Amino acid sequence: MATDFRADEALVVIDVQKDFCPGGALAVTDGDAVVEIINALSPRFAHVVATQDWHPAGHLSFASSHPGKAPFETIEADYGLQTLWSDHCVKGSDGAAFHPGLDLNPVELIVRKGFRPEIDSYSAFFENDRKTTTGLAGALRERGFRRLYFVGLATDFCVAYSAIDAAREGFEAVVLLDACRGIDLGGSLDAAIAEMKAAGVSVVNGA
Repeated sequence: MATDFRADEALVVIDVQKDFCPGGALAVTDGDAVVEIINALSPRFAHVVATQDWHPAGHLSFASSHPGKAPFETIEADYGLQTLWSDHCVKGSDGAAFHPGLDLNPVELIVRKGFRPEIDSYSAFFENDRKTTTGLAGALRERGFRRLYFVGLATDFCVAYSAIDAAREGFEAVVLLDACRGIDLGGSLDAAIAEMKAAGVSVVNGA
């Protein structure tokens, strides 16, 4: 099958999981709207990878792990400020599964992140301590990829962190906004878009 994108370009699908979609434990508004768009987009790429949030029960980032704290409050973790979330994407749970409508057939690599109990992980490339790697950059670099296109959930957290890290790791990074949805926590969406652009990420609508 002919593809629109070069062999050194890859689509990176970020965290399109049930808990981040309507009805999930940490639902992103309209999050399931990305599924149809990604399904139409992924066959145009010769290479597609995906990430999956995969937390142990009692994870540091869960508000329930900190008595008296509520979701969206923050704590000072060993590695810096950490937003607290409702329990979500607990490994092996139904909520951690990919959205059932997402076509996984084009996906050739799945990277699980956030499985270390004491470190959260937004980025596909680094845990939130900004030192512990997922190994994805090395895998993509070894295979000769040059440009990465990012889609998924949520624009202002895991997508943005992933795209910025990709640019810092020497990849050309592109975020396809129409295939993403954001949380927009206190203006975080506009801030993330500005930060991505400042880091050299191309932020576009459509591919």
